[in-house]
Amino acid sequence: MIKKVSKADLKLGMFIHDLNCGWMDHSFLRNSFMLRKESDLLKIMESGISEVYIDTIKGIDSGCSPTLGEVQADLTARMLDLPLLKPPPGTTRTTHQEELGFAKQIQREANKVIHSILGDVRLGKQIQVERLSPVVTQITESILRNQGTLVSLGRIREGDTYTFQHSVSVCTLLVTFCRYMELSPEAIHEAGIGGMLHDIGKMRVPDHILNKPGKLTDEEFAIMKDHVVLGLETLRQTEGISRTVIQVAGEHHERFEGSGYPYRIKGSEISELGRMAAIVDVYDALTSNRVYHKGMEPPAALTKLFEWSDHHFDPELVQHFIQAIGIYPVGSLVKLDSNRLAVVMEQGTQGLLFPKVRVVYDIFRGRKINPMDLDLSVPESAGDSIIKNEEPEDWGINPFDYLTLEMP
Repeated sequence: MIKKVSKADLKLGMFIHDLNCGWMDHSFLRNSFMLRKESDLLKIMESGISEVYIDTIKGIDSGCSPTLGEVQADLTARMLDLPLLKPPPGTTRTTHQEELGFAKQIQREANKVIHSILGDVRLGKQIQVERLSPVVTQITESILRNQGTLVSLGRIREGDTYTFQHSVSVCTLLVTFCRYMELSPEAIHEAGIGGMLHDIGKMRVPDHILNKPGKLTDEEFAIMKDHVVLGLETLRQTEGISRTVIQVAGEHHERFEGSGYPYRIKGSEISELGRMAAIVDVYDALTSNRVYHKGMEPPAALTKLFEWSDHHFDPELVQHFIQAIGIYPVGSLVKLDSNRLAVVMEQGTQGLLFPKVRVVYDIFRGRKINPMDLDLSVPESAGDSIIKNEEPEDWGINPFDYLTLEMP
């Protein structure tokens, strides 16, 4: 049985099933192992880990700790109780289909620009900030027209260019988040530039550590964590870098309860944009496939963020982030109560559980069907609704095939 245990209640002889934190928040070589050494127990105590999951079949029990099922049921119920956050007034909307071509072009240009800029930094050249501004403007305009399209394309990664594509995705998600927080246009723009440059310090981390296809050693982990300070050094030597960009780059690894780095500041000591960037950065990392890490589906990643908001993240901002992108973000595969599977295409206007979906699979017949778009918020949907999210691999479905499909 899998149970959730506070780190204060851990004992030698317990089997760690899941360290329950992001991979950049711990330096253990594995995420699950038998807790046999006092040194490993001390390492957990001194880390930012607050609670872990143990397997009581493989190790000693923890008494009356909640089971994984109980934890997930509680988290789901609390998330479903979140109210709908209405889009800011005065925005022009396009459909996913209408925005798709523009979004693809913007994403290609953004990846090209950030690849060039970060490459220049690795060669010791100055950052050409002026090249970022028009790209961030285009990203913002696309999000204002239809936020989900560009966000969903950000999960499609090509080749071994994680750092570059992660930078564009963090920018896109952060602009989306800022828009829903109704920040000023100037603040949104600077936050977008901060998102593009938040990991710039990684360009000064040795390649064999940055691109290592596996877990880092303690020494390598310490060097990797230095990327924040190295990035701040680079940014502070660059003309035209605003305080907002510095906050995003310098605080995206700080944690709400003070366990983050590089300065271990906590709570309101971290700027609001720094707290927002931390949420966005972890969400994109959780949903990204790496050589050593299979990305979570968006609903599962949001559940993890919601769980970790008890310690690591500003709980109010996590709720706003979930409200901004939806409990079932664009690209999620969901099961409908009509016994069909559908891909979420756009968020609806009547609540977090009523998005626009593309029905793609008939479970009763066990086969894919001709795609059909359905708005779950209108009577024409015949009362169809989402039961739960599904793992695409279990059904042989690639949601991105449908997200990028141009319907007649």
